[in-house]
Amino acid sequence: MPALRKGKGGFDLFPLMKTLRSLKRARLIGLIILCAVCAFCLVVALAVLLTWLAAHFVNFETGWLNTLFNSGFGVAMGIGGWFMLPVFTVLIAGFFQETVIRRVENVYYPEARANESPNLAAELIHDIKFTCYALFLNIIVLPLYLIGIGYVISIVLNSYLLGREFFESVAGYHIGKAEAGKIGKRNRRARYLGGLVITLITLTPLVNLFAPVIGTVWMVHVYHGIVMRGGVAAVSNGSGQNEV
Repeated sequence: MPALRKGKGGFDLFPLMKTLRSLKRARLIGLIILCAVCAFCLVVALAVLLTWLAAHFVNFETGWLNTLFNSGFGVAMGIGGWFMLPVFTVLIAGFFQETVIRRVENVYYPEARANESPNLAAELIHDIKFTCYALFLNIIVLPLYLIGIGYVISIVLNSYLLGREFFESVAGYHIGKAEAGKIGKRNRRARYLGGLVITLITLTPLVNLFAPVIGTVWMVHVYHGIVMRGGVAAVSNGSGQNEV
């Protein structure tokens, strides 16, 4: 993992150490454990569902064909499913994101924290749509695993998707998702690096259970680093209004 980098003006755009320190300083340990439990339950539920579907809807007359298919299906789902874990990170993060953002901002950026809460129903619908879209793209990539490049394509794809989504979710609390998208495009490198870090975390055993919280904390620091560099035209002044 790259060393800590400083952006223009000395502010972190690769906030590795700040993110790790935030887990304790912002009192996120309990939340990160709860997030891990939810992520584990989701993975188990999906595994059980896929196994049940394979066993009940695919049935060959020859017993050895059933065994071969179920074994092959299990291996394929294990490999492909592992690399599709990033897809569900945003959906899980949605349940914890507001709390994580507020706690981190209260500690590190109290003068710039957002006071207005987002529309939870709208955010949930958005996260579900994103998950379906990302899942569709990852399914398209699955055949590429057979020729050995699916792993690389999956990491590149999910780094872009997660970087964009986490950044816009965090920045959207302050300036709205539309403006957050514009700011993200002007800071593609920082946004993509954040997405790459989140994607690699989701592919690391055990640590991946904490990815939704860690990814949110990371992007909070990236966003405020951009603000401090003067990279955001309008930021919240703490009263719910925007100042230019």
